[in-house]
Amino acid sequence: MTGYTATVTVRLKRGVLDPEAETTKRALERLGFDLEDLRSADRFEVDLQADDVEEAADRAEEMAERLLANPTIHDYDVAVAER
Repeated sequence: MTGYTATVTVRLKRGVLDPEAETTKRALERLGFDLEDLRSADRFEVDLQADDVEEAADRAEEMAERLLANPTIHDYDVAVAER
């Protein structure tokens, strides 16, 4: 078995109200930054053992689908790297 780190990034789907991002966007604009849009995201880093990178990615996808993301309101990305 090999050690991997799976990074799962979870963000609200476009069109879902994101008050944290809206507040931050307004603050950045007051500081003089010109933004088109801003979204907040949660990032989870999971260290795990797997036979190969595909197995590690499959397990991280399952974690995202079962707990880390709500498919009704969230999109997510999974990236896996060997430790």
